Amino acid sequence: MAHASVSLRVLPKTRRIRASLRWGDGRKSPERYLGEVEHDSREANLAEGWRLAWAKGLLREATLPEGSTVSTPAVRASMKGNRGRDTKPEKALRSLLFKEGLRYRVNASPIQGLRRSADVLFPKARVAVFVDGCFWHVCPEHHRPATKNKDYWAEKFAENQRRDAETNRILEEAGWTIVRAWEHEAPEEVARRVISAVRRTTG
Repeated sequence: MAHASVSLRVLPKTRRIRASLRWGDGRKSPERYLGEVEHDSREANLAEGWRLAWAKGLLREATLPEGSTVSTPAVRASMKGNRGRDTKPEKALRSLLFKEGLRYRVNASPIQGLRRSADVLFPKARVAVFVDGCFWHVCPEHHRPATKNKDYWAEKFAENQRRDAETNRILEEAGWTIVRAWEHEAPEEVARRVISAVRRTTG
């Protein structure tokens, strides 16, 4: 059985987004074009890619791990694809900041011993930047409540929100400036906010 993933590619001139299905057969990684997607967030575009793959008959149902809280293997794969670091919005933001001559740390903890990492960190200016995913951090524009295992997911999302609020409080009390942005926000706008915060604190 091959493990598949959905990849997204932005066309440079038109900014259209193409979704493709990739899988490994042990020797190479074939790719099958699925179609164009046009949602506002990476999470929604990935989910649309999976739907296109199912509609084209390119996938078949697999067995979910025991105790899994998601409804289908496709949902589980989509969620896994939205976790982790170095997301497309983070890279776009870092590129703009670098072009402005700013230097920063990536995925670093602002306070020693604090098990929270900022996506972009300016230690000297004491500015911590977080680019929050719409799904996991409950974006008011794009987050959609779970339709299955509602109680589990409601508590999961509530805990994420509590953790974000606690992180903000801890850092602010320690004298840090916090910039939070949603993954769907234009990188240029987020970069302006970050640059303003950094230059304001460094003079």
